[in-house]
Amino acid sequence: MPDISRDEVSHLADLARIDLSEQEIDHLAPQLAVILESVASISDVAADDVPPTSHPLPLTNVFREDVVRPGLTAEEALSGAPVPPEQQRFSVPRILGEEA
Repeated sequence: MPDISRDEVSHLADLARIDLSEQEIDHLAPQLAVILESVASISDVAADDVPPTSHPLPLTNVFREDVVRPGLTAEEALSGAPVPPEQQRFSVPRILGEEA
């Protein structure tokens, strides 16, 4: 099993800007070693004659034809606004700067 030292766990925590206690470092070191062992076992299974894939089945993305369609005019879009629009914009209540 690949061992990972407390110093390596501490260094990784510093790189990730995670503040770990001594107990957390002691707890995480064996768990990280198990993760490294799992990754190593996958690397052992992968053969050179097997191409790397992101999915076991071939995927084909189906796109629809991009067709320009007429949309709403600004007046039509704002016609259902509960408050009359200002400068072709919806008027909404202010939420920032209010005291609760």
